Amino acid sequence: MSEIKQTKSQESSNAIERLYITMRHLFNRGFYKPMGVSGKTLRDALLTLRPEIYGSIAEEKAELDGLLYIIDRLPEGIAECRYIQLTAEEGYNKSKFKAIVPAKRRRNCYRIDKDQMNIEITRGRSDIYDVLTHLTFLYIESEKIAKKVLIDEDGLVTREWEYLESVVIQNKKLTNQDKEVLFSYLSNFLGRTFEEIQTAYHSFSSTKDPNRFFEIIYWMGKLALNEVLEDKKRTITFSPILRERIGHHIYGDIWATNIKTTLFKNDFSQRPIHIISANMHSVMNSLYAPIALPKESKDHKGISLFELLSKDENEGLRKTVKNIASKKGLIYLKDQSGTNINVQIIDTAKINLSKTIYKLPEEEEEKPVLIVMDYAFGEQAYETMDELLKPLDTEEGGKINFNITSISIMGKAGILKGGKGDIMIPKAHVFEGTADNYPFKNDLNKGDFDDVGLGVFKGTMVTVLGTSLQNKDLLEFFHNSTWKVIGLEMEGAHYQKAIQAASRIRGNISKKVKVRYAYYASDNPLETGGTLASGGLGTTGVKPTYAITEKILEKIL
Repeated sequence: MSEIKQTKSQESSNAIERLYITMRHLFNRGFYKPMGVSGKTLRDALLTLRPEIYGSIAEEKAELDGLLYIIDRLPEGIAECRYIQLTAEEGYNKSKFKAIVPAKRRRNCYRIDKDQMNIEITRGRSDIYDVLTHLTFLYIESEKIAKKVLIDEDGLVTREWEYLESVVIQNKKLTNQDKEVLFSYLSNFLGRTFEEIQTAYHSFSSTKDPNRFFEIIYWMGKLALNEVLEDKKRTITFSPILRERIGHHIYGDIWATNIKTTLFKNDFSQRPIHIISANMHSVMNSLYAPIALPKESKDHKGISLFELLSKDENEGLRKTVKNIASKKGLIYLKDQSGTNINVQIIDTAKINLSKTIYKLPEEEEEKPVLIVMDYAFGEQAYETMDELLKPLDTEEGGKINFNITSISIMGKAGILKGGKGDIMIPKAHVFEGTADNYPFKNDLNKGDFDDVGLGVFKGTMVTVLGTSLQNKDLLEFFHNSTWKVIGLEMEGAHYQKAIQAASRIRGNISKKVKVRYAYYASDNPLETGGTLASGGLGTTGVKPTYAITEKILEKIL
């Protein structure tokens, strides 16, 4: 029998499976050394997978775009810390430690001392996977630096490294010429051109810390050198409380109970309730901006009004909309549970819809109530939706069921056919790495978006374990095989699993509940330069966001 060779997509699928099995094992174990034997499986799997977002991770040269992507999602100062501890919400918010929130991830982190960073995990296992894969990438890149600057086993390093160390440790003020000298030095041991180093320097710099790039590269290399020369191993630990709480819906239960209690106190329990998973601005702006900003809405028709509101300099206009909304039916529930999911409850009976493009039927006695919940993160989508759809337990021992009429999910996703800003209408969600699948009747159709002037695609979506772990081979398989996948995201199957359980098995909500899913493309991971690491959507995202919001509200109202 001839040897059976795995295809590249099969190798990638196996690598992802190894990553997640290993991460679960290390979590249950409670600690590991990422550059030691215990972390080798993670490193090897990531190097086999070569995710698009991590670019040249498997090559000798440094991966700068991928580094910027993960640094924006990890706490400031992470590269300096030898010890990383993942914790539950354990009271650090009541301490004198200052919370550090990464630029592009909603999680609280705390610098305990010069060597230790605590990262708070309240959004489920997906949050753990996200942190560990980013840290594994960081350590692989740091090892590249150490190998390039270390000349011999006695600790002799290159003169370029010595100069970088003197600049960072002494916090030297640099002239433009000094910076260019450093660009040249870094070019030597990072394996990148002078121009690429210069570009990276400006991408990493901030007003508060213009030399951030130099500092990150130095500390990455320094800690890797410390491991080699002084056996000072970096260590990742998981607190006992986190290991005890994960998977038990503790945060989701607190979050959902607060929402349902608010609904009950406002006598909304038997009104038609429509849940919308979206951002905290599009539904509010669609309903209230024409009312709050009559002059601007007259001068800026349609999407242009929302583009105006999205500009950084128009914070005053956004505040005006929020103030009017709070007086006309919007209740804002800032998260206190640790889920990091804020919520708006909107009573449409208090909105004068004649000033908007929406219209309620005259004969409808009970006006809809909207629950707008901010985006969940991966597996957290199941926890939050599952808890939200349960009845409310009263103090007297009774149960209050809510009249959940529809559930709409709007989100960003990677697209496999099309470009940034295009729209995807799923008819099923498939779990990556399994044959688990969730077909459903989508109340949104491709034809609903004929007039929006964007590319619109209908088909299957794959719910992935982590967007940062995808590679072209695996995505091309999903797209070109009979799965006919049009895009990838992290929450869809988790939401649908909770909805189907509540409506078809547990009887918590009606079997007739309408579901609506629509995604807009944040990136195309099959295109070179089209991954998430290439940058955000910017104003390109305004049009599809509001187009989808408008169609969802038209179905409800």
